[in-house]
Amino acid sequence: MARGTLAVRDLSVSYGRAVRALRGVSLDVPEGTVTAVLGANGAGKTTLLRAISGTLPFHRGAVDAGTVRLGDRPLTGLSPSAVVAAGVVQVPEGRRVFGRLTVEENLRAGALGARGRRSVDRAGAAESTAAARERVLELFPVLAKRARQRAGLLSGGEQQMLAIGRALMARPAVLLLDEPTLGLAPLMAERIAETIREINLQGTSLLVIEQNAALALELSSAAHVLEVGEVALHGPSAELAGSDEVRRRYLGVSEDTPEGVAVSDAAAPSGDHAGTSGTPEASAGRPVLARWTG
Repeated sequence: MARGTLAVRDLSVSYGRAVRALRGVSLDVPEGTVTAVLGANGAGKTTLLRAISGTLPFHRGAVDAGTVRLGDRPLTGLSPSAVVAAGVVQVPEGRRVFGRLTVEENLRAGALGARGRRSVDRAGAAESTAAARERVLELFPVLAKRARQRAGLLSGGEQQMLAIGRALMARPAVLLLDEPTLGLAPLMAERIAETIREINLQGTSLLVIEQNAALALELSSAAHVLEVGEVALHGPSAELAGSDEVRRRYLGVSEDTPEGVAVSDAAAPSGDHAGTSGTPEASAGRPVLARWTG
């Protein structure tokens, strides 16, 4: 397995030993790629990121079975700080910045996650904190202008930029993004999407959960569809975007949609109105997507 490949195998998670949130979930984020996870609200998408990042205990959750690895290094059972030091960093949903700290102070806080990197991953990134900061400010020039401003006074889009920038200060091999465009105006959402592409081009792998399924499929090379805590479908994003079932349930495209209409033109945000019943195979004439069998 490549050093930078994130691999999840047969992961099962429960909350309070009563609610099973994930059941045997497996997926890969190959080094240098973007992988998307789609699904309705409650399908287990955020739980998946919490399990990878080690933050489940803060939400009274626990991994019951399965493993998470980055290359040859096991991450299962590590503390969140150890997972960050290993090279996997999560940007939670909701633009959770330190509102009373300045933009500059938020970025410094993000750099703390890289401490101990050499002892955890000797072949890891060798960028200095100064180089990481320069990279962040190149991606998000507005943060340089707001360096001394309290983060709580930034706009929603600027807070999302800061949240992503703070995570990049830890120089991750894999970045986990939970709903990065949620609640943003379309123009700002597109700016965030372009930045995600640039981050990937610069060598960082990404696992992205995104309510806008059309956008997620455009950004990623592969995608997984979660339904009630299980992987219902997985495959190349282009094939998923062409699946009648995915188009109907997650992209808002009905059988009456005229031929030639782009998916992004017909798409509606995924999630609240998507069903949770089993997903049939793609109809004739469409690529048949793989079902995960273990």
